[in-house]
Amino acid sequence: MIRQIRGEVVNVGPTSAVVEVAGFGIEVRMNAPEALSVGREARLATHLALKQDGLELYGFADAADRDFFELILSVSGIGPKTALAILRRSSPAALAGAIGKRDLDYLARVAGIGRKSAEKMLVELAGKVENVAHDDADSEVFDTLVALGYAERDARKALRAVPAGVVGKEARLKAALASGN
Repeated sequence: MIRQIRGEVVNVGPTSAVVEVAGFGIEVRMNAPEALSVGREARLATHLALKQDGLELYGFADAADRDFFELILSVSGIGPKTALAILRRSSPAALAGAIGKRDLDYLARVAGIGRKSAEKMLVELAGKVENVAHDDADSEVFDTLVALGYAERDARKALRAVPAGVVGKEARLKAALASGN
């Protein structure tokens, strides 16, 4: 199992990046490839998924994000592409908080997996995640940015640029819009 790679970033796309490792260009599917820069070194925690038609490597900024991805994979009926799509829409901390609070509406809306799959996630993961508080202000800000015409990638980048000290949906939205200019 490939658990980590390190190498120079050769290409960054909307859903993946190519990292050169020992002369091989390895495509790594990611929830936030825009965090990488071409020509810079990257160290990614990875998950190798075996599929019927080949192998796919999924990369994360750290082992905690990879571990949360693998926790989502443990839910029956959720595969790697769906798990990655869920992590593109919300942070692991917000998802863990929603699961801990059994917030079905948040999961169904933010994860985009439908009500039945969200219920299954709650049931199967309820005892496996820390019960942390979650604030769905960022998910609402993300949805607003997308509704205003931002690409999902740009909306995520704008949200990451908002300082942690900025709280509240309106304030975070203003800061995200200001960072996008």
